[in-house]
Amino acid sequence: MADSNFLTGLSYVLGWTYFICWSISFYPQSMLNFRRKSTSGTTIDFPLINTLGFFAYAVSNVAFYYSVLIRAQYAARYKGLTPTVQFNDITFAFHGLLLCFVTTSQYLFPRAWGFAPSPVSSRPSRFILGTFFGCIVGAVVIILRVWASPVRDSTSAAVEGWVWLDAIYGVSYVKLVVTLIKYTPQVIVNYRNRSTEGWSILQILLDFGGGILSIAQQAIDSYQQGDWSGITGNPVKFMLGNVSMVYDLVFIVQHYVLYRDANGERKMADGEAESDRLLSEEDEERRIQ
Repeated sequence: MADSNFLTGLSYVLGWTYFICWSISFYPQSMLNFRRKSTSGTTIDFPLINTLGFFAYAVSNVAFYYSVLIRAQYAARYKGLTPTVQFNDITFAFHGLLLCFVTTSQYLFPRAWGFAPSPVSSRPSRFILGTFFGCIVGAVVIILRVWASPVRDSTSAAVEGWVWLDAIYGVSYVKLVVTLIKYTPQVIVNYRNRSTEGWSILQILLDFGGGILSIAQQAIDSYQQGDWSGITGNPVKFMLGNVSMVYDLVFIVQHYVLYRDANGERKMADGEAESDRLLSEEDEERRIQ
């Protein structure tokens, strides 16, 4: 009993800790853009597709947590177990969605933020646009398939039939697809620029830490239930932690190993340019005096 209470408490702490890490990770990029008054060095691809992903994630989490029907169908399919989605997952999803909107707006409406327009960074790639609309079409197709099923509202048919649980899975898989590809354009941009200038490494470090904690929490929840279907029944949450961590490691290597010297040189160049500007202003003031 004591061990069970300890693990329950630990799961709760881990859940809110990864929520804090992942939630804070949304701020560094938008703050860096604002400080630089520019989105150069990055592309709109990441925040745009991430917005779609978090919308899908929010919808699926709300359904898993609040819907009596979805939870009943889940229990019927997974031997009486309940979804491992917790309230902090819902809070995280909506917070992430809001911050994705904010960051995306910096690319779509740079003048409103006082940024210098950057046509390259504000134009989505065909790959991301195709993924964006492809995910929407895929989710709609699954929802229509469930709608056409005569057993869609049944709990007993959840094991084999098409039910509303499958529609929610269809929506949740949008987030999974987004997570699989959302960082790819930025990895390529960094590679082409031979630099991570403009891309916030702090958001990556926070995301990496949150991923470890998320996996740990889900492992504890599944262990307590005595069945690892807590992971197989909620693959999106499990994959979120794993896939993101792989990308995080790529960015960490790019920033601290591959392009470390290039980043340093650019910062020095920026510093020298700023110094030259200040000296020029001082000379101009002397002439005026």
